Amino acid sequence: MPGSRIATWRAMPTALSWSRRAFLALPLAACTPQIIPAGPPLADPALGEEALVMADGARLPMRAWLPEGAPRAVLLCLHGFNDSRNFMTEPAPALNKAGLAVYAYDQRGFGGAPNRGVWPGAETLADDAAAAARLLKARHPDVPLFLLGESMGGAVLLLAAARPAPPPASGYVLLAPAVWGRATMPGIMVGLLDFFSHTVPRVAVSSGVPGITPTDNMTALRRMARDPLTIRETRVDATKGLVDLMDDALAAAPRLGPATPPVLLVYGARDQLVPPVATRALLERLPPDAPVRIAYYSAIHHMPLRDLQAATVIGDMLAWMERPIAPLPSGADGVGLAWARQVAG
Repeated sequence: MPGSRIATWRAMPTALSWSRRAFLALPLAACTPQIIPAGPPLADPALGEEALVMADGARLPMRAWLPEGAPRAVLLCLHGFNDSRNFMTEPAPALNKAGLAVYAYDQRGFGGAPNRGVWPGAETLADDAAAAARLLKARHPDVPLFLLGESMGGAVLLLAAARPAPPPASGYVLLAPAVWGRATMPGIMVGLLDFFSHTVPRVAVSSGVPGITPTDNMTALRRMARDPLTIRETRVDATKGLVDLMDDALAAAPRLGPATPPVLLVYGARDQLVPPVATRALLERLPPDAPVRIAYYSAIHHMPLRDLQAATVIGDMLAWMERPIAPLPSGADGVGLAWARQVAG
């Protein structure tokens, strides 16, 4: 597979690719976007060795990377759009070496979870994250629990953190959170998305967009490209669901406040999937007393923990987990503060 194809699998389908393929499928597709949320509760959620079992019986496959000896902290990780629990494969060894127990599960509609490729709804994703956090906190009651979300996973955690009864987290790490909602999208993209999601919602379009590089780590990209859990064709209505989630995440930002656990927001200047205008929109909506630290890196792409410079981000993350109010070793928080002031100014 050519390198450019490997490097572009994860991006949101473009409006142009929708328009070419969607009109051909007009007679074949149902006209209502499909959502399969959680069903009615059947039993209490449960945590097994290889899966989370939600209250409605849905089995969400899970991976655990455990350190030698007792962990000093636990990290629950939520993957991005079209990704899977395997997204922590690259950074997990370094985190284990630092004493962290790392858990990642397939969110509904992704990886090996039920209803692969079908959007489950933002509230269901947030409910699952909160339930998973409670289960892991019960398994590891004596150590801090941190929640990490990359891209779509970061948007899910923004929703969960802003709830009246948030997950039992000591802090949140948001890696390039997916917040490119309708407020900052070009109007033509919003119009095309709404049109196609109500005419050909179940048409699947290639997830690749030429020229988009989610990470400069080609080894990681090749692994993801070969991984059968990776979704390579995205339904139009699933893309609409992602945009709805991003809208909800932006709307949730003003509800963060001084009672919210510390938040580390990681963003890179080379991110081609969440544009700066979207992250700036998120920062503008945060209350002044929200305990959010922005770490901004000039050489980091959309997947910070898989980039070739991931060691710098991991070092900062570990230092922040140890002392959330202390300066980051790399100085990325100072750069982030200056970047945030540009927003305020």
